[in-house]
Amino acid sequence: MRNHGGSRVSTYVYANDPILQAGVTSTLRMCAEVRLVAGCGLDSAEVAVVVADVLDETVHRTLRAIQRGGAPRTMLVLSSLDESAVVAAAEAGVSGLIRRADATRDNLVAQIKQVAAGGGAVPADLVGSLLEAAGYRRRRGGFPRAADSAPLSEREIEVLRLVSEGFDTAAVADELCYSERTVKSVLHDVTTRLHLRNRTHAVAYAMREGLI
Repeated sequence: MRNHGGSRVSTYVYANDPILQAGVTSTLRMCAEVRLVAGCGLDSAEVAVVVADVLDETVHRTLRAIQRGGAPRTMLVLSSLDESAVVAAAEAGVSGLIRRADATRDNLVAQIKQVAAGGGAVPADLVGSLLEAAGYRRRRGGFPRAADSAPLSEREIEVLRLVSEGFDTAAVADELCYSERTVKSVLHDVTTRLHLRNRTHAVAYAMREGLI
């Protein structure tokens, strides 16, 4: 059973390099905010952290297997993180991305908590790449045109604006005086109605449309 109410985030760690796996696991084991789960407990994890050098087909297969295994949110820690990796990760439904060079204990824990709360993060210098990809998909028909679906409401736009500024679900709820359930419902409605993969795509869509 997932620990939604507690302060410790149930976290599963996978790396294809045993030494790397041991290092990340050792780092997180010392953190009071994180509770590590073994592979057999994947279905109890709130966040799965995948550590690799590059986002290749092997990592894609790992992500698919983890998502099938029950972990609701995934984040990637990559040695090489460029524009193409950001776009590919978003396509794969990854919620958070961090470079291994930036993956200090504090940064890892902060992002794990943000992802568990329904947020996500992309390195600031690569956000433009995601938006550019959104524009390309929009022109090719990958994103629906506003005329093809109901326009975003003022409430939806405000929620997406805060998400684009790095607010997690709890922070958005506090800022707008909504419940966290309401914020999650708003984001779910937007992604479902516009056939978007996740909140990252929803933000990219809204920015591309000039709504935020």
